[in-house]
Amino acid sequence: MYGLIDCNNFYASCERVFQPSLNGKAVVVLSNNDGCVIARSAEAKALGVPMGEPAFKLKELIDRNQIAVFSSNYVLYGDMSNRVMTTVRAFVPQMEIYSIDEAFLSFDGFENIDLKEMGLQLVKTVVRNTGIPVSLGIAPTKTLAKVANKFAKKYKNYHNVCIIDSEDKREKALKMTDIGDVWGIGRQYKKKLAYHSINTAWDFTMRSKNWVRQQMGVVGERTWLELRGTPCIETETTGAKKSICTSRSFGERLTSIEPIAEAVANFAASCAEKLRAQRTMAASVMVFIHTNPFATNQPQYYNQMTLQLPVASNDSTEIISYALQALNSIFKQGYEYKKAGVVVGNISPERPLQTNLFDTRNRSKYHKAMQAMDKLNASFGRQKVKIAAQGFDRKWKLKNEKLSPCYTTNINDILTVKAE
Repeated sequence: MYGLIDCNNFYASCERVFQPSLNGKAVVVLSNNDGCVIARSAEAKALGVPMGEPAFKLKELIDRNQIAVFSSNYVLYGDMSNRVMTTVRAFVPQMEIYSIDEAFLSFDGFENIDLKEMGLQLVKTVVRNTGIPVSLGIAPTKTLAKVANKFAKKYKNYHNVCIIDSEDKREKALKMTDIGDVWGIGRQYKKKLAYHSINTAWDFTMRSKNWVRQQMGVVGERTWLELRGTPCIETETTGAKKSICTSRSFGERLTSIEPIAEAVANFAASCAEKLRAQRTMAASVMVFIHTNPFATNQPQYYNQMTLQLPVASNDSTEIISYALQALNSIFKQGYEYKKAGVVVGNISPERPLQTNLFDTRNRSKYHKAMQAMDKLNASFGRQKVKIAAQGFDRKWKLKNEKLSPCYTTNINDILTVKAE
């Protein structure tokens, strides 16, 4: 059996943990630069706040209904996610973190355990430990677990835990599931299937295997098998990412290379830090920059460059150096730049390291320097020690006028409780 645990309205729930007065009230969280709505509480959804809508278009609705609005606080959300996943791992060691607010669980070896009772205990423990409400779906396959999770979230009688463990339950659930809500069925496939009178997940499973293979290929066939109860997607428990990207939109349009170089250096350092955290190294660094594609009255420019490292590395100084080389090659004057990013790829384990005969870099020395820097930053706060190229001006910094405090990661933002 597989499980899918999902945090309910995660970003909004994170804000509510530290501001309980928001419970029962509409809450929305905005994207980078306070642009569009990326998260909504149930109350905000009920008021008709659409996902992805630009914030400026919702000003009247927000003011009229006194909706609480927050800038994205990814430091807080990331730390709260880690707390949730740590709690879950204590119950189910075999898990695959699928996104910041979702994880697949493998219940191999739990055959003699009451999964319903354990699931209820898991959900209660996560809420008690973190304050984040979660829903759990359990089923014979990962795709069916996704279906079960939607029912756990939608219907209160399930108490946030839904288990599909019989043929009758599977049939009932699939007949109530729109084909567009099935994991792996995108918008285009939904249109195509609707043309063939396939409107529910059950309708889809009633087609023959050959028909599905012909119309949707191997991926569609895998989804079809999963919905019929045959596991095809294994749980990946390694946790190491195959590539890492750090990118941001700038808080203001940038026309000179200096602030963009500072931003790229910070993005590269972030990628290197993530590599070290998962004990891996990258052999390639890609940098991209582009203007605002929506400003059609302005000159447009997009470019990217990938550089191969002579030896795979997770050294911030080295990755920053290559990232800045790439930026210098693709930057052009005369444009107003909106966004930049760094992607590190060809990731491999930290050990054993494949060296290069002509490599002259003192890797042992830089490895010790990175260890010391990470240790200091862990003790005294993020980026207390950093590479000079990361700078201090931060003209590229995101606009986040409604940012909440970093309650769990910054000593200065810890809540103060006064007792009378």
